Amino acid sequence: MTYSRIAVNPHAVQPASFVALFRSLWRNRQLIIQMTKRDVVGRYKGSVLGLAWSFFNPLFMLAIYTFVFSEIFKSRWGGGDESKTQFAVVLFVGMIVLGLFGEVLNRAPGLIVTNDNYVKKVVFPLEILPVVSMGTALFHSLISLGVLLAAFGLFNGYMPWTAVFIPLVFLPLVIFTLGLSWMLASLGVFLRDVGQTIGIITNLMMFLSPVFYPVNAVPEWFRPFIMANPLTYIIEQAREVLIWGHPPGWLGLGVYTLVAASVAWAGYAWFQKTRKGFADVL
Repeated sequence: MTYSRIAVNPHAVQPASFVALFRSLWRNRQLIIQMTKRDVVGRYKGSVLGLAWSFFNPLFMLAIYTFVFSEIFKSRWGGGDESKTQFAVVLFVGMIVLGLFGEVLNRAPGLIVTNDNYVKKVVFPLEILPVVSMGTALFHSLISLGVLLAAFGLFNGYMPWTAVFIPLVFLPLVIFTLGLSWMLASLGVFLRDVGQTIGIITNLMMFLSPVFYPVNAVPEWFRPFIMANPLTYIIEQAREVLIWGHPPGWLGLGVYTLVAASVAWAGYAWFQKTRKGFADVL
């Protein structure tokens, strides 16, 4: 799908309903796929290994985690008779979830600013830019999940069948993150400090999420704050299906999905209502 470079009215009111969102995503699905591919390939353009870096990066990180936490710190997630590599694998699950969330949100404030030519001169569905960013992040998360499962199978001699549920575990987080991304993409046009602030917040969330520690290790008085973190439940559920071999908590995922859908619609509606001001600022 191509878009001609013609003058359009950037101040026109854009539809903001849930139905309009689905229609836009379906109508522009080929464009989303093409731009996601270009974004993924462009990230490694000019490097000797090219796209292979998307595989080697998580592989190197998992190797480092395994060495540091099993040989130096000799960490155990829950104590007992865990294997020496268990802590690194459990930690890596949290890093994958955090990486998906952080990559999308850190890019969101600059999506419109760095693509300002789409605002004034091209008939272009701006609302798909956060979706393209999410597609790129999902690609890298998928590669990391593949590395994780291969390592888990190598270390333990088997892979839990419950890993088939991981797309359903990630789905509500994807929806929730998209809603925030639409909102931040709009705010980033009017408030350039948003990008710096989000970077600080995502780094802070690394330590306020159960990435390096289990939830039951948190003092009881502070545990409600950890549980209120939107990453906590997804990280815990991802470990349940990928590491511990348990089915996910369907009720919790259902409630999370409903909340995430509300956030996504609110973020999309905000983006559509404020986009008429993009041209004036840019």
